[in-house]
Amino acid sequence: MVSVRVLSLLGTILSAVNMQSAFAHTAGVEASTATVHKQATLPRVLVLATGGTISGKINTRSAIGYDAGAVTGQQLIAGVPGVEKLAQLQVEQVSNIASQNMNSQIWFKLAERIRKAFANNEADAIVITHGTDTMEETAFFLDNVIGDSRPVILTGAMRPSTAISADGPANMYEAVKVAADPQAHGHGVLVVLNDVIQSARGVSKMHTTELQTFHSPNLGPTGYVDPASVRFITAAKPRQILALPADHTLAQVQIVYAHADMDAQQIDDAVKDGARGIVIAGMGDGNVSDTALAGIERARKAGVIVVRSTRVGSGMTNRNVEVDDDRYGLIASMDLNPQKARILLQLLLANGKTKPEDIQLAFQTGL
Repeated sequence: MVSVRVLSLLGTILSAVNMQSAFAHTAGVEASTATVHKQATLPRVLVLATGGTISGKINTRSAIGYDAGAVTGQQLIAGVPGVEKLAQLQVEQVSNIASQNMNSQIWFKLAERIRKAFANNEADAIVITHGTDTMEETAFFLDNVIGDSRPVILTGAMRPSTAISADGPANMYEAVKVAADPQAHGHGVLVVLNDVIQSARGVSKMHTTELQTFHSPNLGPTGYVDPASVRFITAAKPRQILALPADHTLAQVQIVYAHADMDAQQIDDAVKDGARGIVIAGMGDGNVSDTALAGIERARKAGVIVVRSTRVGSGMTNRNVEVDDDRYGLIASMDLNPQKARILLQLLLANGKTKPEDIQLAFQTGL
């Protein structure tokens, strides 16, 4: 027969066990509540996926062959360890293409989705995954039409998602980290890859295959990022914001590449094809041959706006050096390369800017 003392001891043990279990349950609930609360206080980042190498898969046609746009944005996020600790993430697939197929209609989709997300307070920041070939063009377009101070970050990769040492996950992590950082406010659209933060105006792809392909040769980097920190080395400053054409149409602007033994055929053809603008990727400081200059003069008389840029990888295109811009009514692109000069001229024409002096002022704004 069990003694009263034994029964008492068993009761004490059971009571302690029950109490410990209750404490453990309470602690678990509190920890879970704290986790939920912490998650709820994280910045809300909307990820807009467009495709590119970052979403590519290896193809066996060569040692470095791959097919872009084979992985979804949701799959990309799932492959980035710890990114959920940086922000509350929502992913939307806008397109899934190689960036050489990027076009203005996708630009309009991105711009309108970003505007809507900010206007409806759906997100505190935007991250766009994008192929590197045209990333600078998309970034520059958005930088000129998105007037919100909240961060918009573009990122991508030089190696496909299935490659050895794929750079996409690290770039994605750092892009979200910059987007979630209060310092990013007011800097306009930014490009983040390989630990460097670049401005949309300054950045350009400078190497065909290197991981550190993006540089800002004229303006320098905006800052640096690693898993531990975000450091901006330039201050935020006001930017010109242009209206987004309601009809989703941009003016026809052609780029003509200058070279030795250059004639005016491409310039004349652009005018015949109905171009409203021509950007010259000129030699040196935006120079062309005398024959081509005669073609430019004909284009100006036909009412076509002509911008002189340069095929050189760095340096400003200055006014009135070897070409008399004042005489011909030409625009010097300043720091903008031909592809960005084309986008800015398209937007300016769509906004009713046709006077050379007004267009020249717009090209200088932001420097």
